[in-house]
Amino acid sequence: MHNHAIDGMDADAFAGALSVPRVALFPRVSSTMDEAHRMGAEGAPGGTLVVADEQTAGRGRGGKRWTSGQNQGLWMTLLERPGTASGLDVLSLRLGLHAASVLELFSGGPVRIKWPNDLYVGPRKLAGVLVEARWREQKADWVAIGIGVNIVSPPEVETATGLLAGTRRSAVILALVPALRAAATARGPLSAAELAEYGRRDFARDRRCVKPAEGIASGITNDGALIISGAHGVAYYRAGSLEFAN
Repeated sequence: MHNHAIDGMDADAFAGALSVPRVALFPRVSSTMDEAHRMGAEGAPGGTLVVADEQTAGRGRGGKRWTSGQNQGLWMTLLERPGTASGLDVLSLRLGLHAASVLELFSGGPVRIKWPNDLYVGPRKLAGVLVEARWREQKADWVAIGIGVNIVSPPEVETATGLLAGTRRSAVILALVPALRAAATARGPLSAAELAEYGRRDFARDRRCVKPAEGIASGITNDGALIISGAHGVAYYRAGSLEFAN
């Protein structure tokens, strides 16, 4: 780990360029989320960043496996210590908004957000965000912010896409981490500006869905709930997966 580098940059070089207290680079881990939680339990400071070339057991929401082959993508987790629960309920959406604007620099097309935490270019998935908090006495002790980005399109996944050919992982890290940290420091519900940007990037808007309920996806509320307009009126969903009718 200590001599590992990405595009010629070692952990110290990344820490200096990003102004974060600690960066851990791994050739291979089970999951960068697991490593970040382990470091959090050991007292690692907010801003600690874990990056791996390959994950053998990467995961997404609901325990789903996330294919994360060697050097095919950016697999990383950022550890933050927010000190307050304010903003945590909308954090994955806020991270998605911040990440989308950065990844658009490398994607060759508009990046859209599929509630609650996936990023798409066209009809294909580019990235996913996963947020896990660890609590102590009703207070968030730390938050692990995981993100997986396909640098190259994984050949075994027809519904996935990657970034522009030649994109360097180091460039994405240097652009993405400050945006994620900014999202993590924001407090309170989504602002009018954030809701407006979400509206522009909304992958589901006006599409017919079957989960978490049948109806038409009609945006989100400022506390992150998905709005579905159905036969029995308007309903709000704060959990579950969004699936579309074919």
